[in-house]
Amino acid sequence: MIVAFATDHGGFPLRAVVLQTCRDLSCQVLDFGTDRPEPCDYPEYARKVALAVVDGQAERGILLCGSGVGMCLAANKVPGVRACVCHDTYSARQGVEHDHMNVLCLGARVVGPGLARILVQTFLTARFDELPRHRRRLDQLAQLEKDVLAGRIGKAP
Repeated sequence: MIVAFATDHGGFPLRAVVLQTCRDLSCQVLDFGTDRPEPCDYPEYARKVALAVVDGQAERGILLCGSGVGMCLAANKVPGVRACVCHDTYSARQGVEHDHMNVLCLGARVVGPGLARILVQTFLTARFDELPRHRRRLDQLAQLEKDVLAGRIGKAP
């Protein structure tokens, strides 16, 4: 599996753990930085990972910041991205199995290295469950995205 990865300064403390976990699972990693702990702006890093996922360069993405929230917000601005903050194994697995989550966002100020490793393993080994109800809901999400982009919905009356 090819995994797109990036972190800002807030997520930097988990960088080595997450990259090693991906390698331990025999994943090829597209590393979009940052490679230093100095302050930087998370949207540019989230954008790189999100585009790699939707363009098909990577099957999944992992983003790290202080809380996971900023990266999640930025990544979800890219159509086709289904990014979620997950700080428990149930959400990391179920997000993939039921909702076809394709980007995992973690907060280095929320989870430690041990839990981060388990969450990454859970996310990367989970598979989308092709049950009709899950496929139908995924199609509805895609249609909602298309409608917003086309200007059919999302404007105040």
